[in-house]
Parts: sequence; C-alpha cells; structure tokens
Amino acid sequence: MIESRGLTKRYGTLTALEGLTLDIGPGQIFGFIGPNGAGKSTTMKILACLLKPDAGRASVCGLDIGTRGDDIRRVIGYMPDFLGVYDDLTVDEYLQFFAAAFQIERARRRVIVDQVLELTDLTPKKHALVDSLSRGMQQRLGVARVLIHDPKVLLLDEPASGLDPRARIEMRSLLVELGKMGKTLMVSSHILSELAEMCTSIGIIERGKLLYAGSIQDAYAKTRQAGHGERIAVRLEREGVGADAAKARLETDARVARVEADAANRTLAVELTAGEHGHHFVIEALVGAGARIAAFQPEDVKLEDAFLKLTTGALQ
Repeated sequence: MIESRGLTKRYGTLTALEGLTLDIGPGQIFGFIGPNGAGKSTTMKILACLLKPDAGRASVCGLDIGTRGDDIRRVIGYMPDFLGVYDDLTVDEYLQFFAAAFQIERARRRVIVDQVLELTDLTPKKHALVDSLSRGMQQRLGVARVLIHDPKVLLLDEPASGLDPRARIEMRSLLVELGKMGKTLMVSSHILSELAEMCTSIGIIERGKLLYAGSIQDAYAKTRQAGHGERIAVRLEREGVGADAAKARLETDARVARVEADAANRTLAVELTAGEHGHHFVIEALVGAGARIAAFQPEDVKLEDAFLKLTTGALQ
C-alpha cells in the first residue's frame, strides 16, 4: 500500500530525510518511531503529496506521488500533528463541510457523517461547538474528518499527542478497530508502549535515516542479540532474611548480566545475559540465600529497549 525508495528531503543545508526506503503492506498498522526532528512528519507530508522530495520516489496504493497526487488524496486520510479546526462550527457542521469538500453527494452526506460519528463515539457531541470539545474529543474529530471519504490508507501524525491517559486508551482502541476494518495505518507517536500494543510492524528513524523497519518481534529478537536479556522484577518480604546474600549470589552468577536494587535490597531488578531465558535458577538462588519472595515477575524486552538500542547504533 505504501512504498518508498530512496526518499530524500533537504531544507537548505539540513537533510530532513535521507534515502528512506520503506514498504507497508495492506492492512498493517505501522508505528513510525523517532525523536523530534527525526523526519516522521516530513515523510508523512511527502506521502500525502504536501511536500515534494528532492530525490527518490514513492507510491501509495500503487499511485506515484509525483504524477498522481490528486488520485492519492482520494484514497488517503492525513491527520497532521496539530489539527486546525473551525471553532464556530458544530461537530456535525464541521463534518458536513468536509463531506462536501470531498464531493460526496448531498443525499449520502447525512448517512456517512452519522456513521463516522458513531464509529468515533462522537454522536453525543454532534451538536456541540468544536471549540467546546476537550483535546481528546478534538483528536477524535480529526480522525472522523479523515474517515469521511472512506480512505484505504490513514497517515496519522501523533494522534495521541497531548491526550490524558483515558483519551489515549480510547484513541488506541479506535485505531485498532480501524485496522480490523482493513485499513492501512501509518501512525507516528512517542508513546512507545501503546504502539507496541496495537502495531503489526514498526519503523525507527533518527536524523532522517531509517534504522529499522519490520515486525516488533524481529526488533525484540535483535535487541536480545545485542546483549539485552530477559528481565525479572523481584520483591522480597520485609520480615525475610538473606536479602543482601541473595543479591550478592545473583551478582556472581554468569547467567545474570546485572542486578539493580533499592537501598534495603528488598526490590530487585534482575537482567539475564543475552540468550538466557530460564529463570528457575534465580528463584533457587533467592531461596538458597534465605530470602522470602513476595513477588516474582519475569519481564521480556520492551519496545523502549529496542528503540534505545537501535537509535544509539547498538544494532548493525
């Protein structure tokens, strides 16, 4: 659905995007990750035909961005990181305006707008002024706007930016639902934990260069190969004994890469060496030292770990 080869964009002496080659298949929810200024927004604007690249090529739904811009706009929905709204319109009027802008027949607009309102859970706000909506509601309205013409591809630049925890959860659920409907999503975000829960694949970009593109599972595997093993969170009973001895015993075990603890050695974060996944020996070491275990929780590699490894050049 989305393909780019060698995309490059410069602003004077600044290279915002350098040789971006990317493939996003139909029905994927692709998480686009990178620090501020990495090139995420530039990429989306090029794919939305709002910017022209200085080099390279790209296509969306098989349509070339250089020659088929008008056709591409009919099959995509683009939501920028800052959504401009018309404050003096109601939610219904706002969506009706964009339905007309997309040249949807008047007879069909009412049905389509009502369907989009229901999908985005905005029906109760149908007659509310846009200016009266919360930040989360306005973001949902932005998604509703880009769905008006039933696009095949959605380019969503930081859709959860500035949202409170509840609004972020609701936005994530909405995007997952859109993926289930068969739409292809490219979503940029700084909230890595939420991308990990909803994305089928990710791309990590830094300083305009794509460092990784593929499945989350492959990113985790590469992170482990780079020296990040399984982690275990341990909490010991306050009345127990042997906390100091337990920590010391784990620190001398070759299967343990690192042990972090609080001042009293009651809470331990144990990281195993790369490739080491068994954790029964950790329990044996704790019990053998006389410690009493209150909680024992193995934790696998997280998307944050993969991001840090990739953006610091630890993976080649």
